[in-house]
Amino acid sequence: MFDDNHKLSPSGIFYAPKTGSYDSYVDYIKSLPLSPLPEVFGLHENADITKDRNETSEMFEAILSTQSNEGGGESISVEDTVVEVATRILEGFPDPFNTKEAEKKYPVSYEQSMNTVLTQELTRFNGLINVIKSSLKDLKRAIAGEILLSSELETAMHSLFDGKVPDLWLKNSFPSLKPLGGYVFDTKQRLEYFAQWVAHGIPRLFHISKFFFTQGFLTGAKQNYARKTRIPIDELDFDFEVIQEEDPVPPVDGINIVGLFLEGCRWDDEARLLGESKPKILFEKCPIMWLNPCKTKDMKHFPHYSCPVYKTSDRRGVLLTTGHSTNFVMLIKLPSDKPQSHWIKRGVALLTQLDD
Repeated sequence: MFDDNHKLSPSGIFYAPKTGSYDSYVDYIKSLPLSPLPEVFGLHENADITKDRNETSEMFEAILSTQSNEGGGESISVEDTVVEVATRILEGFPDPFNTKEAEKKYPVSYEQSMNTVLTQELTRFNGLINVIKSSLKDLKRAIAGEILLSSELETAMHSLFDGKVPDLWLKNSFPSLKPLGGYVFDTKQRLEYFAQWVAHGIPRLFHISKFFFTQGFLTGAKQNYARKTRIPIDELDFDFEVIQEEDPVPPVDGINIVGLFLEGCRWDDEARLLGESKPKILFEKCPIMWLNPCKTKDMKHFPHYSCPVYKTSDRRGVLLTTGHSTNFVMLIKLPSDKPQSHWIKRGVALLTQLDD
């Protein structure tokens, strides 16, 4: 503080001015930005972009909630628009999985818990597929006057018109903050991933972002190791290692995962450490990670940041009766040469999906 060259912020704008006259202090104060920069609070410059995005999103949500659904003149009605949207979604939406055939091909096995994980995922997705298809068909029939338009269907109709995912779907869905188009596309990608799994066997690389119940998948990976080594699963946890290869060989123990996004920082391939985000880049793809089960007492110790993993950027969820959160997944140790508090200020987290 007493060094005249000491800067209080990375940009060098903020510092303790040299001893001088009253006017020199006033001139220095006047030279400071009118709006405080994120660095004043120890934040990255991208925090301004995140703030502006959130404020814009809230403003549009407010505007959308006040607009009338009644069109004037020759504008297309809500009903016509919803019928068109429902028809487009139904045309390209897959049918439910044949779980009986999947159970025959991948029977319950003591050595391979992933068979059970697969059939459970298919069952969950089948429930979502049935809800989406039945609600869209009922909505089209209700608009045509063939059945009664219930309050639940009416709410879904207005959601589809606004480009939002109906609450009726979200009640039976994986967590998602995506708009309607992004949600439908994401759901189709998830269904295709599991269709490939059923057709071609257990994948070499697991896309953690495709799972309906992520915690169940991770428990299955631990269970495989616990049964192989006869170590109680309660004594196990994951060690983490970032894999630089693009198509790594499946590990003997544990799993390789991909599909995570870093928010608030980036992975520095050269230093093999967490690094500061690049300007105007809010999210970075996380490299492939090896989740290696081991006894908690045998876990590696190294300078790291315990990075929370969330399913959505909402970063909050509900605690289920199983003890799992609907949003929080786990903590992943990422190598770092900075203290935990630095990345906590940056709001660093891993996400399984983005909002768009």
